[in-house]
Amino acid sequence: METASVCPLCLKKIPARREMHGNSVFLVKECQEHGTFKTILWRNSPTSPDYQNWARPKIPSQPPVSFTEVKRGCPFDCGLCPDHRQHSCTVLLEITARCNLGCAFCFANAGDNITKDADLDVIKGWYEKIILAGGPYNIQLSGGEPTVRDDLPEIISMGRSLGFNFIQLNTNGLRLAEEPSFVKKCKDAGLTSVFLQFDGTDDEIYTALRGRPILKEKLAAIEHCAENNIGVVLVPTLVPGVNLHNIGAIIDLALNYLPTVRGVHFQPVSYFGRYPQPPGDSDRITIPEVIKEIASQSKGRISMDAFKPPGCENALCSFHGNFILMPHGELRPWTKHEGCCGTAERAEKGAVKARKFVAKYWSAPEEKPGSLINSGGEFALWDLFIERSRTHSFSISGMAFQDAWNLDLERLRDCCIHVMSQQGKLIPFCAYNLTNSKGQPLYR
Repeated sequence: METASVCPLCLKKIPARREMHGNSVFLVKECQEHGTFKTILWRNSPTSPDYQNWARPKIPSQPPVSFTEVKRGCPFDCGLCPDHRQHSCTVLLEITARCNLGCAFCFANAGDNITKDADLDVIKGWYEKIILAGGPYNIQLSGGEPTVRDDLPEIISMGRSLGFNFIQLNTNGLRLAEEPSFVKKCKDAGLTSVFLQFDGTDDEIYTALRGRPILKEKLAAIEHCAENNIGVVLVPTLVPGVNLHNIGAIIDLALNYLPTVRGVHFQPVSYFGRYPQPPGDSDRITIPEVIKEIASQSKGRISMDAFKPPGCENALCSFHGNFILMPHGELRPWTKHEGCCGTAERAEKGAVKARKFVAKYWSAPEEKPGSLINSGGEFALWDLFIERSRTHSFSISGMAFQDAWNLDLERLRDCCIHVMSQQGKLIPFCAYNLTNSKGQPLYR
């Protein structure tokens, strides 16, 4: 299938196509100056989701407001431009470039090129620009490491005062572990969710990916969020040869921390920002492989058909499955993949659904006195199910971000995860973080 991409060396826009080779799908593209590139997109196997059956019909929706014009074409006119095909779901605000870790893999290349933190007036302008773009949308405060800012509670409070009801913190968790009082300040300011970097249940994994053993700090961060009734989503970066074997253990640990931990959001490693060396296909894990590993490592507790493609972003970008943990340990799914056929839905409708789901199910459950469960009768099991769906819902999802080697501009135009740039433009996440083989950025 014909599409377009960029050259990994010069970032020039070039023709590309998705090709089936054996059971797998590759992106193949040619740059007149730098030659041909071929990158794995989807590894099929008899026991993993099939590429041909994964697509989900969707009718493109133009952004309600565009801040840029179409001049050079995708990916060079982001703002969003009128050719974009999806509304925003979540908008990231990068409130600092500073960081208290030096990770081997970092989307933002945090800590290398320190710039002055945006002041509160600038951040207020970002919030207001998001409202002008059709918001309020879900907000994720990111960086760098946003907790290095002592005024983080003020930034959260400002967003809530402007009408943003879901504000999530993207963090490595170190300060949340070290300062319980800071967690409380963030909660009191209106923080609703923590997107916690969590690569595994073994300190060898953290030493490899983050430079030192910090599992103890990760668990302390979760416990301090529990004390303040803040929902947590664990976010493992999956790197072949490092932590793929640990997928099942991560899920088991997350379930032990329900209802504070609301789910696990896997991120197969992408090669932009900072990474040890340019990737080969053996350095990648694709969506069907992640789903297969989840099912295999669950030892029958989770089936592959409980996972489905997204309704918001492009079908090749992510997957999700939603479950309820019952009292005796059964994970009961309430999602099911039913194949590629069905009624096409407007993209903006999918974005609204995704935004509402994240705001509801990635937040801590509302604290209520007593229980809805009655003492018996014909509706006892139904009452139990309803109560567990409120307190013990659990999501397992994943997002396959694109880099200069596997960037597909068709997918990029469907993106609903956007970054507010320093210039006040909304940039699709993968375009904003895109760097060439030498680390030179397109937008950042």
